[in-house]
Amino acid sequence: MDIPPENSYPQLCLDVGLTRESCTAGSARQLAAVCKGLRGKTILQLFVQIHTHSACARMHAHFAASYRDASRPEPLAAIAAAA
Repeated sequence: MDIPPENSYPQLCLDVGLTRESCTAGSARQLAAVCKGLRGKTILQLFVQIHTHSACARMHAHFAASYRDASRPEPLAAIAAAA
């Protein structure tokens, strides 16, 4: 069995069913769940700390957009319907 080298990103992610988009959007949603209200540079600094591999670098804008989408407050109607 061939074991890929540790740095074979994004192939390792693809092997477990993650695209760059799904990975960065998922981590952005998780960040938004625990840290709402972050802005510009802070979001990008956290992206670099979470996604440390250079193959992920070009996904910073997608991460930031996904974070902003996940950080938006839910409309009151949606909150009431869930209760």
